[in-house]
Amino acid sequence: MEHLRFRKFAWFFVGYLVLVILFGAWVRIAGAGAGCGNHWPTCNGDVIPQAPEAKTIIEFTHRVTSGLCGIFALVLVGWARRVSPRVFWAAVATLFFVLVEGFVGAVLVKKELVAGDASLSRAVVISLHLVNTMLLMAAAASAAWWAGQRHSTASPLVVSRAVLVALMVVLVLTNSTGAVTALGDTLFPKQPALDGGLLAQVREDLSAGQHFLVRLRILHPIVAVFSAMVVLGVAIGLQRQKQARGSDAVRLLRALQHAVFTQLAFGVVNVLLAAPGWMQVLHLLMAQAIWVLVWLVTLETWPQLPEHATQPVMTGHSEGRA
Repeated sequence: MEHLRFRKFAWFFVGYLVLVILFGAWVRIAGAGAGCGNHWPTCNGDVIPQAPEAKTIIEFTHRVTSGLCGIFALVLVGWARRVSPRVFWAAVATLFFVLVEGFVGAVLVKKELVAGDASLSRAVVISLHLVNTMLLMAAAASAAWWAGQRHSTASPLVVSRAVLVALMVVLVLTNSTGAVTALGDTLFPKQPALDGGLLAQVREDLSAGQHFLVRLRILHPIVAVFSAMVVLGVAIGLQRQKQARGSDAVRLLRALQHAVFTQLAFGVVNVLLAAPGWMQVLHLLMAQAIWVLVWLVTLETWPQLPEHATQPVMTGHSEGRA
């Protein structure tokens, strides 16, 4: 019963993190990142803003909801001690990345890399922010998944660690370029491709004199399509293995494939409609879902050393062959 309650809380926390991430994206889309000025952790010098404007309310609300992440993470750590060692360390990692998330957010505010700032520094920090967010989601999902994991006698799926690492690296690159592209779409709005033609818009974006955030718009769709092919290839290959039948991994793999196809459709709509705010939020939501699914697949399929490999070599003959 203890494990069940913890697991429910851990998955609640994962869902709450997703909502905070989506709300953070809305803060950027609404241009409300400077709603509290360059003050942190106070808002315009006040603990609670006085007579706030709409952007101040949005930014302050985001800070409050983000602050709750720290409280939930502390609860997660304290509770995880009674579950298992690996769940506990996953919870500790979650708390660490929550703290890093707050630090990066403070840097964005204090350095005024918010609202209309279109500097290279903001693009770099936004990318780092996104990478830390992915690590945070991975840690929190690990705690929730391991808390409810059942002992399985099924044979593990055959996959190399290099493939799994490459899969995660590709997704990190995809999400990083997506964060930079979303920033460019927010700061330099464009007309829907349906109005003037997609190819004409691409040529205009790549023309000389355009801001670097505009010229980089073409990068993310290319990386995203390549990433989708890699993820689908690995997922289909793993699902076709005989030992995958009936396992938790195969259910994750099916969900992952559906999520990738949905994300591709969202990406096309996003481009054609010139990245409206609501579509950016949906696109980010699906990106988080794909990342969590890939991470859980990795936890389920990460190759383990066979038991005999950890035993010392006893004979001289065997030692010589080693």
